Amino acid sequence: MTTDPTQFLAEAGDLLGPRGLTRDEELIAPWLTDWRGRFTGRALALASPASTEEVAALVRLCARHGVPIVPQGGNSGMCGGATPDAEGTALLLSLRRMAAIRSLDAEARQVVCEAGVVLQTLHEAVVAEGLRFPLTLGGKGSATVGGLVSTNAGGTQVLRHGSMRAQVLGLEAVLADGSVFSALTPLKKDNRGFDLKQLLIGSEGTLGIVTAATLRLLPAIADRRVLWAGVASLETARELLLHAERLAGDALEGFEVIPQETLENVVDHLPGARAPLTGKHAWHALIELVAGKAGADGLFALAEDLLASGFEAGLVEDAAIAASEAQAEAFWALRDAIAPAERAQGPAVQHDISVAVERMPAFVAHAVPRIEADWPGTRAVAFGHLGDGNIHFHVIAPPGVDPLAWQEGDGKAISDQVYALVTEWDGSISAEHGIGQLKRDALARLGDPVALAMMRGVKQALDPAGILNPGKLVPLAPRDANP
Repeated sequence: MTTDPTQFLAEAGDLLGPRGLTRDEELIAPWLTDWRGRFTGRALALASPASTEEVAALVRLCARHGVPIVPQGGNSGMCGGATPDAEGTALLLSLRRMAAIRSLDAEARQVVCEAGVVLQTLHEAVVAEGLRFPLTLGGKGSATVGGLVSTNAGGTQVLRHGSMRAQVLGLEAVLADGSVFSALTPLKKDNRGFDLKQLLIGSEGTLGIVTAATLRLLPAIADRRVLWAGVASLETARELLLHAERLAGDALEGFEVIPQETLENVVDHLPGARAPLTGKHAWHALIELVAGKAGADGLFALAEDLLASGFEAGLVEDAAIAASEAQAEAFWALRDAIAPAERAQGPAVQHDISVAVERMPAFVAHAVPRIEADWPGTRAVAFGHLGDGNIHFHVIAPPGVDPLAWQEGDGKAISDQVYALVTEWDGSISAEHGIGQLKRDALARLGDPVALAMMRGVKQALDPAGILNPGKLVPLAPRDANP
């Protein structure tokens, strides 16, 4: 960066105006720490452009002055990918003012959203048109479209509909030189070389700044049934999943697993919450079935049949079907509250990992006792999207430790061990939350050298000056990491 930022800030102020650029420390402070509180940085200023044209002009200005850019959506990421470093030389670029739904074509089942549109707002807008956007997650009240695209977010409906990558039909983004990649118009067939939007999806702002996206929509569901089942083991939960897939087919929209200890923690944390079942069970399965108009009349019978046959097969110990939409939401609220309930308990290290779907029960059975034995006093818990092989594997610190010291010491060593175990099982150290700065070094250590070299090559080609979200996702080459 230029040694004197005065000229840059003056030009940026002229470009964006007082609403678009601030150096007020109180206004900037909430956006300098990541959602989990693990990373805090400093920023030269906070820029909030109101249009793609302003983003492009600002990026050109940053490129001319050598100012690094850290793009940020709702600041609800899990890996510090939207947090600047401690040097204070980077510009924090918020896309939150770009919150327009540019168009919604109900007949084509497509919506064009700017990057700052909040997921909850998107859901409400499309429901009003008799449609739905098939991706949701616990942070839907703060997560933005730009952030979801940039991290290739997952959520609880991936089992049937895929991650954010599967929802993106078109994309608009500003590249490192300030040029605008404009590919918002979706085409069913387009064989003109590389599908360049796929490079940007999941790139965490290191290759370009997403400013808008064309997203696919689905018809609104006519009915849904939410089931809660107690099962004896994670292996049994896996068998119940296969049973549900055979019986329900495309009606099966979600299948989440929660251990008893985690459920109890959520019930203690969430005001007014209660466990869906009266007894205790080693594991709990949260199942959602949905139907359009054609299948709505038979959905409740399907839910009853699924559970009854599950009982007969010895897969289900006890179960309940939500009797109302309010109760269905209450079931899902228990799942969505796992992260805040755990955070209230104290320090923990969280791992968003995946292995082959059929191997996940065996992996958890192997990893939990291994970690707890190697790190006395810790508790390892696993929960999440069993249907797509993605488990959130969290290790909770022993009582009474200093949070920061534990996370920087034992916590990091535990994460290294978890990631090594996952790699041994041919899995991924990041299933849906991205890499950010939290996992960059682990990726450099454990990733395939050929794949890492390709990533570095793409980064060099699209951002040769390295101004886009430096220090995130793309590991440094060995010669750069050890000068």
